[in-house]
Amino acid sequence: MISEWMQMQGWDVLFSEMTPAEPWEDEFNAWYDNEHIPLRMALEGFEGAQRYKRNERDYLTVYDLSGSGALETPQYRNLKNSPSALTKRMLDSVANFSRYVGKCIDATSRENKSIGASVLYAVFFRVPKGDLAAFDGWYERDHVPILMECEEWLACRRFDLVSSHPNPHNRLALHYLSSERALRSEARQRARETEWRQQLSRNDWFKPVYMVFQKHGERFHAPASLSPLNARASR
Repeated sequence: MISEWMQMQGWDVLFSEMTPAEPWEDEFNAWYDNEHIPLRMALEGFEGAQRYKRNERDYLTVYDLSGSGALETPQYRNLKNSPSALTKRMLDSVANFSRYVGKCIDATSRENKSIGASVLYAVFFRVPKGDLAAFDGWYERDHVPILMECEEWLACRRFDLVSSHPNPHNRLALHYLSSERALRSEARQRARETEWRQQLSRNDWFKPVYMVFQKHGERFHAPASLSPLNARASR
């Protein structure tokens, strides 16, 4: 049987972050867990979702999609364009809204428990078109293999961003860590000091944006009747 993590390695993502005001943070979380995510999990192409948190009230959801076309279906468009009164009030009131859609480039993982990693380390880049081949080659063949030498570095998924708001990034790496200690590891230090990275870092565009999130709540899954993974598992 194909594990969910093996499936995830080929899935696209919707990366959505927003910040509720403190007085209604609890209401925001109840709405997100009980309405916003479940409605999306019932749509074709939405395979799973995991929430994360950073700082005091910055909440992220990473939706796993069988393809970015899941965001173009009539059902999704209707859901997005005809929100409930509660959804409209929530979305009109949050701050720091961001939305990035990524198509999977590659993925590397240590083991299936990566899916439940307690820390998500997101890295954004804006890479000129002419430098993408060199950048992708460095990340895949030099950077990630060294990072994975740290036992607490569980996985990395990389994406070509086809939609970016508010910043025009075009590359996203999602690193799954068992602990923030991985960010202080000897392996990460070596990965940041290789000749290939030093060469790329001399470019004016080499300005990564780093975000560290803590897992928030349990993973959401698509209903068995909609998920290709569950359909195969039941055969």
